[in-house]
Amino acid sequence: MPLEKDSQGREVVPLFINGKALPMDEATVKPVTSSVTDKTVHYYATANLKACDEACETAWTAFSGNVLDTGRSGWKRASANTRRDIIIKAADLFESRKDELIKAQMDETSCPKPWAMVNIATTVGYLREIASCVSGIKGEIPTIDKPDTFAFVFKEPIGPVLVIPPWNAALVLATRAVTSALGAGCSVVLKASELSPLTHSLIVDIYHQAGLPPGVLNSLQTSRENAAEVTEHLIANERIRKIEFIGSAAVGRIIGATAAKYLKPVLMELGGKGPAIVLDDANLQKAAVLCAKGATLHHGQICFSTERMIVHEKVAEQFQNMLVKVMSNEQGGQAVHAGIANKAQEILQEAKDAGNKFIVGGPEMAVKNGLKPSIVVIDPKTPKDKLRIIDEETFGPSASLYIVDSDIEAIRVANNSAYGLNATIHSTNMERAIKMGRELEYGQVHVNSISVFTSWTGPQGGVKGSGWGRQNASWGLEEFLQEKFITYHGAMADGPPPSQQQ
Repeated sequence: MPLEKDSQGREVVPLFINGKALPMDEATVKPVTSSVTDKTVHYYATANLKACDEACETAWTAFSGNVLDTGRSGWKRASANTRRDIIIKAADLFESRKDELIKAQMDETSCPKPWAMVNIATTVGYLREIASCVSGIKGEIPTIDKPDTFAFVFKEPIGPVLVIPPWNAALVLATRAVTSALGAGCSVVLKASELSPLTHSLIVDIYHQAGLPPGVLNSLQTSRENAAEVTEHLIANERIRKIEFIGSAAVGRIIGATAAKYLKPVLMELGGKGPAIVLDDANLQKAAVLCAKGATLHHGQICFSTERMIVHEKVAEQFQNMLVKVMSNEQGGQAVHAGIANKAQEILQEAKDAGNKFIVGGPEMAVKNGLKPSIVVIDPKTPKDKLRIIDEETFGPSASLYIVDSDIEAIRVANNSAYGLNATIHSTNMERAIKMGRELEYGQVHVNSISVFTSWTGPQGGVKGSGWGRQNASWGLEEFLQEKFITYHGAMADGPPPSQQQ
């Protein structure tokens, strides 16, 4: 377990650089507090700028190794077999260490045990699929017009990557990002969330147990008040060659602007306002169950949550009756901290104050830091700048419901969003659903599925305000590779034609 005791007997998540924990500055140690009990579950060491520089330099040294080395020094020279085998070993360790991974997630993020278990199973799936794609990284030999000239396009790792993962799916999203970068041959500086530092530190611990060389994966975290300074310092470091960020659109704008300032590429998966479209030929009972679960799972603290339900007017009354029954039996859970619960409550209260009808729940807490599962009906013609709930992530167990009269209107309402991450369509007509799916401005569209769905064999990412780039399998590996074009010009390439030679 990557916790160390300080002189006061506190269990602290340390900074982990070059295969070992750094000495702690106990004056800067911060607590991680459970939103369920309000008690400190453990502590974490905070990084200063010197530690950031050390992490970046260590990642560069581990990545680059010795120039013109005939062996395998430097992670960028590690064979595909080596990278693949370490990832597979890590997948096995995630399974064997599931109990401590479950406990860390539940302690830090107040998630229910089933959510923590799903995170582990999904993480293992990602790991094994990414591992299977590592040996598929290939370059090309393009044709060249110039005589006696040979050309090669090599796929090379981009270099040390700064990974900034979220807390809401703390295990799976951080591990997927780290693994894609490692699988491509990059080293990593992991800036762990201050809300889930132990969960993120366990990923680093497991990879080292799996045989990852020291310095290839380094982790640090910092307090929220120092986060902006530390993050910019890391992005600015010349050793960092790319950033992956998963989080809110608000922070994504800052990360993107900072990366642009230093001319660094970014892979970003940001928030969503996921619509679920229920057509008049849908299996309504199934749609009601999946929509309710998509809205309430993990207190709605998932970017793939069902935030909007768009229902055809022919079946609106019947669907609402089913939805009310299903939603009334759902448990909303608890937010990771009071601030998230309070914000979700404020968004619902604003909708209520504007005269919108709740068919389930309302802007009240069901438990400490946990809202009632709620559905509020919104006129589809309401401008999105009039109510926050129309196009702002609530991160609560709630959704807005819109009644429309046509497929075209359903598409208009669904696309009337700054976001474009995940959408679902409920229909028994495959042709109709696929045609609508092609018109939706979303990175993923799932038919007859819960919105909280991903597959490790398919690409995942957003459009519009939900980010850019793609993760999973070979798509994720490609994000951390770059093409290098090398040509060899033979002895005759610059000489006279053969007919003119003596």
